[in-house]
Amino acid sequence: MTHSLKQKLTYPLIGLLIAMVILISGFFYFDKLLSKPVQLQNIKIDTKAALKLNVLKQISKKNGIKEWELEAASATLLKDENKAVLIGVSIIFFTKDNKKVCLTSEKGILNTKTHDILFSDTVVVTYETSVLRTDKLHYTKKAHIITSDTHVTLEKQTSVIEADSMIIELNDNYTILKGHVRGKFSENFNIM
Repeated sequence: MTHSLKQKLTYPLIGLLIAMVILISGFFYFDKLLSKPVQLQNIKIDTKAALKLNVLKQISKKNGIKEWELEAASATLLKDENKAVLIGVSIIFFTKDNKKVCLTSEKGILNTKTHDILFSDTVVVTYETSVLRTDKLHYTKKAHIITSDTHVTLEKQTSVIEADSMIIELNDNYTILKGHVRGKFSENFNIM
C-alpha cells in the first residue's frame, strides 16, 4: 500500500470511529434520561368523584316524548351520592306543544336517579321574546316544572317584572310569580 492511499483511508476511518463513539455515548445518555422514573407534581385527586367527563350530553324522554336536552362543559359523577356536578350548563326544555324553553347556568347538580336538577350561579331562562334571570332554579322531572325560591326578574322587550319566587309549568305553558311582585310595563306590553 502506498503512503497516500493509507493516508486517504486513515482519516475517514478515524472520523467514522469518532462518530460511532459519539452516537453510542449519546444513546446511553438519552437512555439513562428516559429510564428515570417521572415524578409528577401538583396532581389533584378528587376522592369524591367516580367519573369525570369533559363534555356531557343527555336527552330525557317520557313515554317516547322528549322532555329536555342537556349539555354541560364538564360533569363529575359523585361516588355514593347519585349526583352529577355540572359546569357550563345549557338545557332545552320542551313544552307539550313542542315549544322550546332554553336555560343556561354556570353550575348545576343533576340527581342521577330522579333526573331533578338544581341550577345555580347566573341562571338565564329564555322563551320566545321573554328572558328570566335568577341565582337559583330547581327543575322537578316528575312534574316537569321549574321553580325558584330566590328573587327573579322577567324581561320582555322594555317591560320588567320582579318577584320573590316563581313556578313555570312546562306542560301547561304558564308562569306563576309570587311575593312582592312589581313591574314596569311599556305601552306595547303584551302578556301573551
